Amino acid sequence: MENRVALITGAGRGIGAKIALTLAQDNTDIAVVDYSDESAAKDTMDALAAAGVTARYYRCDVSDFSATKAVVDQIVKDFGKIDILVNNAGITADKLIMRMDEADWDRVLGINLKGCFNMVKHVTPYMMRKRYGRIVSISSVVGLMGNAGQANYAASKAGIVGLTKSVAKELGSRNITANAVAPGFIKTAMTDALTEEQKQAMYKLIPLGALGETEDIAQAVKFLVSDAARYITGVVLRVDGGMDM
Repeated sequence: MENRVALITGAGRGIGAKIALTLAQDNTDIAVVDYSDESAAKDTMDALAAAGVTARYYRCDVSDFSATKAVVDQIVKDFGKIDILVNNAGITADKLIMRMDEADWDRVLGINLKGCFNMVKHVTPYMMRKRYGRIVSISSVVGLMGNAGQANYAASKAGIVGLTKSVAKELGSRNITANAVAPGFIKTAMTDALTEEQKQAMYKLIPLGALGETEDIAQAVKFLVSDAARYITGVVLRVDGGMDM
């Protein structure tokens, strides 16, 4: 993984930040792309600097086609290349379908699914010229099994699966792999805010009886972008404690 460059969306904090730090441990330089102001990602950027890799922050709304192209072009200008793309940026706007308005649908699909398309669209020409690339997009177990109150989120994450398989078929001849990781319930600031009763209800859905850690997702991504996974493409790797069997 040494001397490679990874573009990671939604990398300012949470799962994206953990992915960035995990790849940095293998001397991968990191382009952190996030919608928040850089000050919100100070801890992440400080940790990447401490890891001794080159890391730069780029503010971008991944749902904006033109903005993503400009960011990708700038990253290639700054780093010289992009070897790895991790599509992690995502949002939720949970409501039952009868209460969901058009804005809820459009924004979630725009960030979660169109954002993946935008990045793949603009990054792959650079990968194709080098005849090398690793693309990993973060889907969700909800995209595989559905969930009441998350029709927009589930649709966006299911769409990522279809996009990933199509990209894998289109770009395999150029030595570019495309895979997806489907997390289950992962311990984050959001799950920390749940009541003990809510957590116990979640545990009952998970055969392993515990929430996953951001490290679990990061390690799955690390494997899929490594040379150890050179012959794996078009795969959806579930990291869900057995939820979706």
